[in-house]
Amino acid sequence: MKYDVIIIGAGPGGIFSAYELVKGNSNLKVAVMEMGNPLEKRKCPIDGEKIKTCINCKHCSIMSGFGGAGAFSDGKYNITNDFGGTLCEYIGQETAIKLMQYVDDINMTHGGEGTKLYTTAGSNISKLCMQNKLKLLNASVRHLGTDKNYVVLQNLYAELKDKVDFHFLSPVKTIEKLENGYKVVTEKDTYECIKCIVSVGRSGSKWVEDVCRDLEIETQSNRVDIGVRVELPAQIFSHLTDSLYESKIVYRTEKFEDNVRTFCMNPYGRVVNENTNGIITVNGHSFEDPAQRTQNTNFALLVSKHFSEPFKDSNGYGESIARLSNMLGGGVIVQRFGDLVRGRRSNRKRIAESFCIPTLKAEPGDLSLVLPKRILDGIIEMIYALDRVAPGTANDDTLLYGVEVKFYNMEVKVDEHLETKHKGLYMIGDGSGVTHSLSHASASGVFVARDILSQIN
Repeated sequence: MKYDVIIIGAGPGGIFSAYELVKGNSNLKVAVMEMGNPLEKRKCPIDGEKIKTCINCKHCSIMSGFGGAGAFSDGKYNITNDFGGTLCEYIGQETAIKLMQYVDDINMTHGGEGTKLYTTAGSNISKLCMQNKLKLLNASVRHLGTDKNYVVLQNLYAELKDKVDFHFLSPVKTIEKLENGYKVVTEKDTYECIKCIVSVGRSGSKWVEDVCRDLEIETQSNRVDIGVRVELPAQIFSHLTDSLYESKIVYRTEKFEDNVRTFCMNPYGRVVNENTNGIITVNGHSFEDPAQRTQNTNFALLVSKHFSEPFKDSNGYGESIARLSNMLGGGVIVQRFGDLVRGRRSNRKRIAESFCIPTLKAEPGDLSLVLPKRILDGIIEMIYALDRVAPGTANDDTLLYGVEVKFYNMEVKVDEHLETKHKGLYMIGDGSGVTHSLSHASASGVFVARDILSQIN
């Protein structure tokens, strides 16, 4: 079967590529190959009762399927060039911001209306952070919530399903270069196209490395983010989350001068499991609907590690730490901050007596047996620094879940069109190593679709 454009991956990059392509030219034959399920069939079997831990499904419904990993990741769209990727370095800062705003407009017309756009502009919290050796990054944040984000995705799919051929449960094995296009080989069939957009997300990082090796596309090592997810009573951070919703705060440690940052803040949210290539890590969600909120706020504290010579496998390093956590705890480990600083393992009794009731069933343990000392020292320093702007962060009963690992693809060499050295083969989204967020990935999809339309129309 032949198409004008084949998109590999139905995450935000792939969805917005497809949206913009058929909007710009309704005669285009467009297909989307996705290894996971349609949105309505994405259901994690963990129910907290009969099934309490990950059972390693063939296709993880949290990580793959229509909407990508972003479908169940709180629906936060950060409109900024300060974090979320390096897209602006390829397409320009002004273009990147305009595309993120365009994506926001589309979300608002597809079910996101009524949600709040938060901003750090004019916030006195920035001054408070600077006074305590912390830096608050600038951004506008649209919080859809996991529930509203699902509605937006439903509406986008309803609009696209009759205009685009979606092939679900169709993981792509290889991409082959043809004289005038590309051959895309799945486990079931073979397809041909003139243009090919690869948008497979972070979970496709290993596969992208294989594709780049086969097609001799240059890559360079990216970073891996390693840390913990913090859970504490929502009141402790309410003065930050009520005005900013998500505050991206960076701290430079005194001991090693490493940067530790907050990530993916979920006010009144839940801590959840995540399965990446068979490795169980931790993440967080929150909801727009007040009825689904909890009494806790959670966020990640991450330390970025880069490697060069002789070791370049950043993801392999992160995986080894996550596997160690899985080995010791059978999955995710949870520890009270008070136990960590006292050098003792948490147990079920102390967790049960905690003033902070955990939202994820995890195995009490000792994170010092999992995380490297340098990373753990930085996280402890950061918690004490945050305690100065949000008193109570360093309480004994603050819960730390480990490990949280954010894998990034090797950064693929692309030009200012996000095109590889092979004409018509584009690499976008988090799988390219260029973007690290919903907003940047979506914007990259729109950008590439417009580039293709400018050549075809």
